[in-house]
Amino acid sequence: MHRPSRRAFLRLGGVSAAGALGALVPAEVAYTPDDTFIRLRRRWLEVTAGPAARPYPELGRAAARYRDSMAPGRTSLWPDQRFPSFVATPRRLRTMAHAYALEGTGLTGDASLAAAVATGVDHYRRHVYAAGAEPAGNWWHWEIGVPKALLDAAVLIGPHLSERRSADLRDAVDHFVPARRFSDYSGTSTAANRVDLCVVLLLRAILGSDHGRAELAASALSPVFRLVSEGDGFYRDGSFIQHTHVPYQGAYGVTLLSGLATLFAVLRGSPWEVVDQNVFDMVERSFAPFVRDGACMDLVRGRGVGRRPFGDHEKGREIAAAILLLGESASAAERARWQALVKGWAARSTYRPTAFHARLSAVLADDAVPAAPEPSGHRLLPMSARAVHRRPGWCAALSMASYRIGHYEHGNGENLRGWHTGSGMLYWWAEGHGDQYSDSFWSTVDPYRLPGTTVSARRLPDGAGEGWGDTCPPGRWVGGATDGTYAIAGQHLNGLESTMEAFKSWIFLDDAIVCLGAGITGADGTPVETIVDNRRTAAALTSGPGWAHLEGHGGYVLRDGGLPRTSRERRTGGGAARDYVTLWLDHGLDPRAAGYVYLLLPGASQEATRARAADAGWVRVLANTARLQAVHVPSLGITAAGFWNAGSAGGLTASAPCAVLVRELAGGTATLTVSDPRCDLDELAVTWDRPIAALLDGDALLDGSTLRFGRLADQEGASKTVTVRLR
Repeated sequence: MHRPSRRAFLRLGGVSAAGALGALVPAEVAYTPDDTFIRLRRRWLEVTAGPAARPYPELGRAAARYRDSMAPGRTSLWPDQRFPSFVATPRRLRTMAHAYALEGTGLTGDASLAAAVATGVDHYRRHVYAAGAEPAGNWWHWEIGVPKALLDAAVLIGPHLSERRSADLRDAVDHFVPARRFSDYSGTSTAANRVDLCVVLLLRAILGSDHGRAELAASALSPVFRLVSEGDGFYRDGSFIQHTHVPYQGAYGVTLLSGLATLFAVLRGSPWEVVDQNVFDMVERSFAPFVRDGACMDLVRGRGVGRRPFGDHEKGREIAAAILLLGESASAAERARWQALVKGWAARSTYRPTAFHARLSAVLADDAVPAAPEPSGHRLLPMSARAVHRRPGWCAALSMASYRIGHYEHGNGENLRGWHTGSGMLYWWAEGHGDQYSDSFWSTVDPYRLPGTTVSARRLPDGAGEGWGDTCPPGRWVGGATDGTYAIAGQHLNGLESTMEAFKSWIFLDDAIVCLGAGITGADGTPVETIVDNRRTAAALTSGPGWAHLEGHGGYVLRDGGLPRTSRERRTGGGAARDYVTLWLDHGLDPRAAGYVYLLLPGASQEATRARAADAGWVRVLANTARLQAVHVPSLGITAAGFWNAGSAGGLTASAPCAVLVRELAGGTATLTVSDPRCDLDELAVTWDRPIAALLDGDALLDGSTLRFGRLADQEGASKTVTVRLR
């Protein structure tokens, strides 16, 4: 791993650097930080600038271009970036500062470069980011984006920013980010935003050697570590929410994880060391489930999914980098697990950027670190209406909407046609298809035909519904039950700005997902469709009685013996053109109580697909109505039921709405898993018509063949599993 040299440390060390740099230090400098802040400056460089994301010579060349083209004027610092230029101008200054502070850039310690940074920071501060200016537009630029970049640059050039200019910058930051900003944990000062604000405050403290602000930067993090049951933050099930209604591990969550990892590392050993380690648990509970082969799944990336191709891989690398940095503050056991996890992601990734983060490069080069394989199992996160299912050779993920989770998020002109991503979108990846949703998928896919969804064909305007994720439908029964290997998930779906309603269930198994729909109705004067799949491919599609197969991808089996409708088209968008094969079920115009049953077989061959279609007894549909959906899979000993209301099916009777997953095991035992997706049950009784001899494990009362569960409402939709012995 590249680390800054002692000479670089001296450049950042205030008075102690003056002798080393000699004439490089401006004459007016009166820079006397105490030793604590000298060490923090050094640590800031080592942690944030040292492990560069691109080769150092390239960084130097970019900085030289920026220095040579800088032309301070009344309306710009660079002619191609007219003020306010909230993003580009501060980032260019930070790039120049990094080239100055790091070894091997070709501009290391270059006095003219540091002077240019100081001039640029002060010019931007006078013309845009001035104390007393009115913060027009997005608050984020004024409180986070701009000050973080300017302060970072100022800290990295050290004494080259005179005390007068430093004081003026500090005054500007204090104006837009006053200390009172941290007294209330609400609004735009929660979760990832709060971490970002604390980073800004710490940089402000380092620049001004301010003990009080350094203390506040550390202490103001405390609310971030608390688990929440509503609003922004981490939930007990591993969900992470930002903007109140949006699952966001893949954007705001990355920012939070990166920021916390940085603060842990920079403040370690200082008077303000961060000691709360709850975030360590979330690495494997909240982030890892949504990374597959190095890419962060789009169902937790909010409005950012369509920003650019392969953005899912870029976010995956950011998560990996943050995990490795956080590992430096974790226990040896956690650090070893995380390094193996990240190495496995990188080893399986098909995305090859031109440069690697230095920490990742070090792990990849270390033969003592094994590459962890892709795990197997099921993770259901009811508080964010998300599920991830992993089996050998394939993976699937489910995106739903509920009374607490929006259909989609749009804002700042982004993701204006993501309307139906919460309508049961079913992502899946088999071997060789890790980039299915990466390569210009969002700019070219038909937004009315997202895979797995049931939607009204009613045309919607761009940005339909409230912005920032406030598009929650009324449905409360959204979630399911899982024993950690298999699962049933369900969604009482209400269409976005539509009369369409449906009851959808998915049963996740070893080589298949059983997909059920019932009670599908609509009165929009338009057709309603269920999209069996929409693959970004030009592969050949073949079919037979009750089955279809997409070469190299997988198979589809319809239990009524029919065939889905299909289309093949080349779609364009965002400057790209991509091929799609779409399979869908047409429920007709304004349907009344329509339904469907089909099997998705990820990675299956044509022969396996045909055989599954011919095996009518492989799965038995016990019920598929707006009151109850249930199946039995004899070969696995599984019965799964989504009780939309109290009822009975397949020998199971539930006293109230719930999800139930029964799995009969060898040796005369069985597990019974239940959940309360509505989060409102004081008690639940589940009766199984099998004679039960004893309750072996789990929190329930056995009364004959009835298992009685206490207050499930407090479980936040989480599953409870009991083990019984059968007679």
